[in-house]
Order: sequence, then C-alpha cells, then structure tokens
Amino acid sequence: MSNHRPEGAAGIADGPSTALITTVGLAAGALVANLYYAQPLVSQIGPELGIDPDVAGALTSTTQIGYGVGLFFLVSLADLVENKRLVLVTLVITMLGLVGMGLSTSVVPFFIASFLIGLCSTGAQVLIPMIAHLVPVERRGRVVGNVMGAVLTGIMLARPASLFISASFGWRSVFFLSAGLMAIIGLSLVAVMPRQKPNSGMTYPQILRSMGTLFRETPVLRWRSCYQAIVFCAFNLFWTAIPLALADRLSLGPREIGLFALAGAGGALAAPIIGRLADRGLGVVLSASAMLGLAVFFAISGYAMAAGALILLTLCAVLLDAAVQANQIISQRIIFAISPEKRGRLNAIYMTSAFIGGAIGSTLGTITYHWGGWTATSAVGSLLGIVGLVLFSIEQRGRRLAA
Repeated sequence: MSNHRPEGAAGIADGPSTALITTVGLAAGALVANLYYAQPLVSQIGPELGIDPDVAGALTSTTQIGYGVGLFFLVSLADLVENKRLVLVTLVITMLGLVGMGLSTSVVPFFIASFLIGLCSTGAQVLIPMIAHLVPVERRGRVVGNVMGAVLTGIMLARPASLFISASFGWRSVFFLSAGLMAIIGLSLVAVMPRQKPNSGMTYPQILRSMGTLFRETPVLRWRSCYQAIVFCAFNLFWTAIPLALADRLSLGPREIGLFALAGAGGALAAPIIGRLADRGLGVVLSASAMLGLAVFFAISGYAMAAGALILLTLCAVLLDAAVQANQIISQRIIFAISPEKRGRLNAIYMTSAFIGGAIGSTLGTITYHWGGWTATSAVGSLLGIVGLVLFSIEQRGRRLAA
C-alpha cells in the first residue's frame, strides 16, 4: 500500500482527470524550459550587465548548477513534504527569480536569480512521479509519455522562443513573460492538483542518508540511471555542437538554427506512442531500440553534415530526440513502480544521474567539435549508443541467468 494519500481531487480513485494531466504536463514543460531561455541570449545579456565575454558562459551554467543541486536536495523532499505545497512553493520562488533576472542591472543579482530558477525548476521532477503514481499501472506509460513529451517540447522550444521574443521586445521580456506563465500555471495547479501527504516517518537528514542505501540495494535503479546518463549525455552532445556545425558548415544564421531546433522538437510527438507501447509490455524492445538508434542516427548525421543534406540532418535530430524520449519514458515507468513511498528519492537519484550525464555531454560537445568537427562529435555520439547497448545486453543476460 502506498504511503502517499491523495486528497481533494475528484476522480483520483479512477485515475487523474484529463485537466490534471494536461496541467501537470504544461507545468513540467514550462518549468524545465526556464533552464534554457538565457542560453542563446548570452551575447545580449553579457554586455548589458558588464560581463567579460570570456566568462559569459557562466550566465547559463549557474542555472544548470542550481538545477543539479535541486534534483538531489529538493526533489527528495517529495517523500517528506506535502507534494502540492512543495510544488507551489517552487513555482513561486521560480517566478520571483524570473522577475529578478529580468530586473537585474548587475552581475550578482542576475547570478542569484539564475541559481534560484535552476534550483526551483526541479519542481517539475516532483510533478512527474506524482502524476505517475495516480495513474493505474496499465495506463502509466501513456501518461508518463504525454508529460515527458511536454517536457521535451519545453526544452526544445525554449531556445528558439527566447530568440524570437527577444528580437521583438528585448531579452528582459523573455523572463517577464515566463514569470507570468508561472503565475498562471500556479493558479491552475491550486485548482486541480490533489494533496499528496507522504508518511515516511523520516527526517530530512535520514531521507538524504537513505538515498545511498537505496541506490546500492536497487539494481534496476542503478541500471536505469546509467542508461539515462548515457542517453542524456548524447542528447546534450548533439544540441551543444549542432548549432556550431550548422553555422560553420552550412552557413545558417541564428534564425535558421532556431527553426532547425523547432523541427527537432518533433521528436516529442513520439512520446505518447512510446508510452502506449510500454504499457503493452514492449519496454525491453524500446530500450534496446533507443540505444541502437543513438548509434545509427549519430552515424547518419555525420554523413548528412558532410553532404550538406539539411533535411536528412533534421530527420536525424527528430529521431535522436525520439530515442531519448523512449529511454526516459521506459525508465521512469519502471522506477516509479519500485516503491511509491520512495518515489521522490528514486526520481532524485535517477534525474541526478541524468543531469550528470547531460553536463558531461555539453562539455564533450564543445571539446569534440573544436577538436575534430562534426565528424568527431557524431563518432562519439555513436560510441555512446554502442556502450549503452552493450550495457543493456549485459543486464538482460544477467536477468535471464537469474531467472
């Protein structure tokens, strides 16, 4: 029996309402999008705040650092603090951080606001396991797929949206508009989100200490965390290096690169389909296909870039994003079923692993592209897919021997 008791929402016994699922998807996507708005605006923000071009990249890395801290220390609070209250508090702080970022006229307030936005945008990772827990297991993959599709859409649309908005209204308007969106989403969650009372009987220090034990004693969590670290490493590798390659090799400007990113967001459309297939017991096939897809699509992208085949390159971007979605949906469907009363800590460990992989991928994207161009980047991406596939084969072989 779950130790989380949902209260105050009609129809929860039969599963969450469409309104709740839709609101949670929009909220999760909008929260995660906050991590990426500033990335394409560094050249505009830096000079206005008096930041040296050599350290301007810290404008965005501060947000990522905050997100990494929040994944471990804040998401785990979902096993201790009433979930609705926790999410609404993170939304309010995120909104204040966005307003602070838009009002900043010097470096220190901007960095503080950036860190708070990253820290509290992890409220998305409280919402996802919460909605998964409310859904009957036979529909869980479908709903997780829908919500994760919204998250990937938020990630992919954030950069082009910030470019388009800032071009018309200035970079500060991006953060003010997002703050307004946070307020609307917060009011919507107040209306439709049920209360979730965790009864773990643990203190916060005990919650944190238990995470190491949970990781050691849960093999499937270790495997799935490893896979997602690899997959998200490949995802960030691609999206860090591809704008550089499109500008250098295909002479595309910022607007064209933004449109490429918009097209790449089409991979999010696969999420609901993947979720339905997962509910039909095809998780093993989908996980293997995701790893194989990384290897194959990165290799094809290397050829497409050399040949200047933009349409084929765009197709590779869509399929790569779909592969990332497949592994994410399958993995979260699995780990959310392990132990409902531990879902906050399970997701904190899993998403922290993914974040570390993504951070490595961003670094690798820059290093590989400057070292050997897109050929080197695509080769490393393919290698990541092969490593993932080998590890997945080892896990499956172990399961067969143990059966």
